[in-house]
Amino acid sequence: MVARIKKNDTVMVISGKYKGKTGSVIEVLKKKNKILVKDIGIVAKHTKARKQGDVAGIKRQESYISLSNVMPVCPSSNKPCRVGSKITDNEKRVRMSRRSQEAF
Repeated sequence: MVARIKKNDTVMVISGKYKGKTGSVIEVLKKKNKILVKDIGIVAKHTKARKQGDVAGIKRQESYISLSNVMPVCPSSNKPCRVGSKITDNEKRVRMSRRSQEAF
C-alpha cells in the first residue's frame, strides 16, 4: 500500500483553524494518524531553563494536526487532490494525482 502523504510533500489544510493554508510536511506519524506541517498549528510552549546557559521563555513551535484535515497539493495545478496509485513499467507502485493523472 502506498502512503497518501509523505515527508516533504506540500499539503493544504482543508478543515480547522488553518483552513486554506499550505505548507510542507515535516513529519508523519502513521500509527497515530498525525502530521507535522511547517508554519501550521503553531502553539506557544513555556520552557524552563534546565541547565546553566539555557534560556527560559515562551517558544512558538508547530504541533501535530490530524492527517484527515489535510490534502496533498497536485504539483501541476497547485490545487488539493486525491491520491491514487499506479504500477509503472518496472513493476513499481507510485503515487499519482487523481486530478491530473500524473505521478508524484
